[in-house]
Amino acid sequence: MTMDYNYSMSTTVEVKKSTLQMLEDLKRKFQARSIDETIRKLILKVQGVPESKFGAHPEMKPFTSKDEAKTHEL
Repeated sequence: MTMDYNYSMSTTVEVKKSTLQMLEDLKRKFQARSIDETIRKLILKVQGVPESKFGAHPEMKPFTSKDEAKTHEL
């Protein structure tokens, strides 16, 4: 997942030590580079924003070998 950041502005957010530990754990789980990226990923997950459009068409049926053969015909 690529994210664009505006690093020109930042702020401090106060959280309890237990919350910070949970964020650090999620940072490792998400393989995020920062707590900010971790929080952004959490927000996107809660909002239901997909990381990619892969599988975004829920009514589309999986491709079969016959479908694949059609794409290779000249």
